[in-house]
Amino acid sequence: MLSTATATATLAPPVAFVAGELVHKARPGSVLLTGLRPDGGDGFVVSAHWPEVHEFYATGRTALDPLLLTETVRQAFPLLCHSAYDVPLGHHLLWDTFGYELTPAALAPRDHSRAVELHVTCRESTRRGGRAAALTLLISVVQEGVLLAECGTRLTVQSPAVYQRLRAGRSTPEAVAVLPAAPIAPIAASALARTRLRDVVLSPAVGLGRWRLRVDTAHPLFFDHPLDHAPGLLLLEAARQAALMLPADHPQSVLGMETSFARYVELDAPCRIEARPLEPDAQGHRRTVVSLWQNGVECFTATVRLTRKAGPGAGALARAGGEVIPFPR
Repeated sequence: MLSTATATATLAPPVAFVAGELVHKARPGSVLLTGLRPDGGDGFVVSAHWPEVHEFYATGRTALDPLLLTETVRQAFPLLCHSAYDVPLGHHLLWDTFGYELTPAALAPRDHSRAVELHVTCRESTRRGGRAAALTLLISVVQEGVLLAECGTRLTVQSPAVYQRLRAGRSTPEAVAVLPAAPIAPIAASALARTRLRDVVLSPAVGLGRWRLRVDTAHPLFFDHPLDHAPGLLLLEAARQAALMLPADHPQSVLGMETSFARYVELDAPCRIEARPLEPDAQGHRRTVVSLWQNGVECFTATVRLTRKAGPGAGALARAGGEVIPFPR
């Protein structure tokens, strides 16, 4: 039997996460970031902690879940804006572009729980009225000295007044309250190797490589708090699921994605998803372009790169230092 002193020593201290308002999250269990500090140069280090078990993200000894990676990086944007770039709480962050590239270490089955660091470099900053109005960021995601992903984004910052004008009355509490809450039917969860229907964001196909976006405004991850449009995280997940639904000789996983946000995807009108294959890239990886259309207008596009899903021997490749594919800079 352990002595009291020994038992106390073996208990890890609880992880202290940042305040939810700093990462635009209402549910405490949704917060992934633990801090922010300057890196000693012209950048920052954002610290995070990934869970051992989670109700939505893939955890355990597995490849890194791109949804977990994306949400971690997304939370870094408001934390940086509010803590380092003088953006007041209540301002809105609008994605312009976002992309990520996973390394072999991220694709190999391994335990991704524990502390993570996001090394952030600001390539461009536009200021208006003493605060940041637009940022272009490069982010390296590292865990225990191992590079897992390279990410890049451009985002803009809008004041509440400007956002309300952009949304033309859609952002009022009254307008959000009457938005449809009941999602349309999903495709079979097994088609995506999922176990929960609630995490499927595609409806049954409406043609070859075509689906409708399935929006569940009660989903605790995508709609952590009431929103007046489909969040970017939902659109990125739709692109991933659509790319994985195209026929392939072997099970595939997402290697990287480059996205562009053109318009808001509204919650009160159908949104069509189209996926079509492109020529493989120079390394022979499959590529798929996914577009989201609403009211006859293209709202979002993503070029998704895929690779053969890692098998039991993939961990040896990562430990041997397999080639890291650089993120376009």
